[in-house]
Amino acid sequence: MRFTHPVLVRWSDIDSYDHVNNVRYFDYLQEARILFLASVVGADAEDYFSKYPCVLASQTVDYLRPILLRHPPYDVDVWVEAVGSTSYTLGSRIVDRGGETEIVYAKAVSVIVAVDAGTQAKRPLSDAERAALGRHVSAS
Repeated sequence: MRFTHPVLVRWSDIDSYDHVNNVRYFDYLQEARILFLASVVGADAEDYFSKYPCVLASQTVDYLRPILLRHPPYDVDVWVEAVGSTSYTLGSRIVDRGGETEIVYAKAVSVIVAVDAGTQAKRPLSDAERAALGRHVSAS
């Protein structure tokens, strides 16, 4: 099951080449990822990390096209690709659905590791986390 979050490009996101600076892609992906994870476990975005502490272990982004400043929002889709014993992998992409055809601007893969809140050491995913994440596994 895919989660979609709209993001608006801000004037400050634009670089000297008149498109979104590549670092901002990470901001868009993070915003959608946090809201997705909170929705998966039925928590508020503010409470998610206190209830289910985790860290972003790695993230790769394939930049496919430059994002331009425009008024309608772009969509960030997020889904679970795999669930392990202490980590899970999320897929995501930044998409424009404002025209006749869907345009994909970037694709990303993020690996999230569950950690103990006190020690920050890796911990096993709880049964509840695994079940919630498992219900959202999708190929894309």
